[in-house]
Amino acid sequence: MPSASTTEHLREQHGRQAIEPIAMRVPEACRYLGIGRSTLYVLIAKGQVEIIKMGSATLVLTSSLRALVERLRNS
Repeated sequence: MPSASTTEHLREQHGRQAIEPIAMRVPEACRYLGIGRSTLYVLIAKGQVEIIKMGSATLVLTSSLRALVERLRNS
């Protein structure tokens, strides 16, 4: 996961402010955390990562991914 300073740098590139998505598809969530698809689905099944369904698309809530990282950091 990018550090806060890295995130700020990305937001300020080219004089524009990037907007962090509220939710992302499974492949993006895997890249965001640096984990595999099956590991993400295990975390979802355990209730550690929250998803929503939009039609047939599974969207992972970004806030849920951040909360997971914070819990792991503090444990």
